[in-house]
Amino acid sequence: MATATVRGPLPRRTVRLRLTLWYGGLFLLCGMGLLAATYLLLRHAVPGDAPHLEIPGSPDRLPEDARLIVTEAERALGRMRDDVLEQLLVQSGIALAVLVLLALALGWWLAGRILHRLRAITSTAREISATNLHRRLTLPGPDDELKELGDTFDDLLDRLEASFQAQQQFVANASHELRTPLARQRVIGQLAVADPDATLDSLRAAHERVLAAGAHQERLIEAMLTLTRSHAGFTVREDFNLGEVVREVVGARHRAEVTIRTSISDSPVTGHRALAERLVVNLVDNAIRHNVADGWVEVSCAGGVLAVANSGPIVPAGDVERLFQPFQRLGPARTGTGIGLGLSIVRAIATAHDATVEATPRADGGLVVTVTFPDCTY
Repeated sequence: MATATVRGPLPRRTVRLRLTLWYGGLFLLCGMGLLAATYLLLRHAVPGDAPHLEIPGSPDRLPEDARLIVTEAERALGRMRDDVLEQLLVQSGIALAVLVLLALALGWWLAGRILHRLRAITSTAREISATNLHRRLTLPGPDDELKELGDTFDDLLDRLEASFQAQQQFVANASHELRTPLARQRVIGQLAVADPDATLDSLRAAHERVLAAGAHQERLIEAMLTLTRSHAGFTVREDFNLGEVVREVVGARHRAEVTIRTSISDSPVTGHRALAERLVVNLVDNAIRHNVADGWVEVSCAGGVLAVANSGPIVPAGDVERLFQPFQRLGPARTGTGIGLGLSIVRAIATAHDATVEATPRADGGLVVTVTFPDCTY
């Protein structure tokens, strides 16, 4: 019974091996072309299978022996020509084979030199995990394609590290924010149950406080879902009128204690209308909520640029960026009834629309937030 021979796995065709084979193959083709051209040129230089000797006078007058000697000499020259061409092919073939082997060795060495930094990238990428995203390649050497690849990889690590840290911070803040209303609900329920003199009115009041805490949780969860969806982006874009969205939002928010002034014109943009509406709602509500008595809000929209300005408490210029971070508040003056996600959602939605957001504190108090959408005409 014949036994099957089990073969091991074929060697992996690495980039270095492929580059070496390419170098050797191209050298072999060029060498064969040069050898063929040299052979044809030499063959053409001595035409005919048997060279004809030029003899002065009439060959017919030569004796028979002399003519035989001439014929043999011509044949000998022909054989010598063939031997020279044959030796040329053999020796040139041997020299080409040696040079091909040398080219393969040099190609292997050169490919290793070229791919050395690529192996460094691969090794570092394998060692990097979520716990050491701070590592970077910082490839040395000339400013070539591999250096550009390493720098691009370092930039990617920078973004990943920032995103990972932001996610960890967001999860920690979200856990804290969700724990607070849950603890409040539990305490209210325990006090109501433990009260031996509880009445219908006290139980009703406790229940209303539990419902208020639950409503706060619902708003927080809805805001976090909106923020997550905004970070994820969207695949389907539609054309809509941002000015129309702003008019609808402002029209539903007239308050006696805050004067709202508007300057709105049609503004065609492309994106997600529902998310853009949430952006406008958050900006306007934020301007109304963080205001002063008898304050004002100015809303303008034109040419894809939405600006919302308001009076209010003074905001230090160095703390403006904190307002766009999740669950960040600037003290009691800007805490109010908000949950600390309004401007974070605004920035996330703007980023999903390839728009830019700028916030500038006013000298008299309040902010001016400007959202600039990409140019769009339809």
